[in-house]
Amino acid sequence: MLPLRDTIRSRTVPLINYGLILINVLVFLFELSLGSRGVNRILSSYGLVPARLSLETPLTWVTLVTSTFLHGGWFHLISNMWTLYIFGDNVEDRLGSLRYLLFYLFGGVAAGAAQVAFDPTSTIPTVGASGAIAGVLGAYFILYPRARVITLLPLFFFFSFVEIPAVIFLGLWFFSQLSSGLLSLGAAGDFGGIAWWAHIGGFLFGLLFVRIFTRRPAPPAVGFDGFAAEPRRR
Repeated sequence: MLPLRDTIRSRTVPLINYGLILINVLVFLFELSLGSRGVNRILSSYGLVPARLSLETPLTWVTLVTSTFLHGGWFHLISNMWTLYIFGDNVEDRLGSLRYLLFYLFGGVAAGAAQVAFDPTSTIPTVGASGAIAGVLGAYFILYPRARVITLLPLFFFFSFVEIPAVIFLGLWFFSQLSSGLLSLGAAGDFGGIAWWAHIGGFLFGLLFVRIFTRRPAPPAVGFDGFAAEPRRR
């Protein structure tokens, strides 16, 4: 399933969301300019390596943040930024720009901490914004339960555009991450090369903590079809 857009229009220009996307792209282009050796060096130095974290060397914990701005390839970057583009603007609209930025960063830290908790001896660098973005998805799940996601759905040799309720789309996504995370617990070595528990931890952070960051009431938003996408509240 490929999400194309949602049915909620943001009331404000999501400057922080655009800024996060721009920073991630610029950092990735900088990675490419370093060559293969340079890329490996920067991923190793600024990626999250659970086995290297130590209370005796506090700077190692900075990688909980720096790792969220690094990516391992074009597909990794584009898939993450596309998801952030679709869902992040509405979450920023409800939280406000500064609160959204803090929420995003804390979500990335929570995601990294979850990955460390379930794989503390790993020496493989974990990189990518998907943990922080998972926090945004968890927030969207809570804030916009009536929204729908326009999705490109492959059916055998054909493709179909389907409107899927956001709670179902995001619920299925979380279930797939949780299933893979549980399977990874009994797997030897790297399970699929994906930090499943970072996704799970980020999403749960979004679910549990978004209300703390929310400052705006639910908007009487209008979907692309012209009908109210959220109920009016008194």
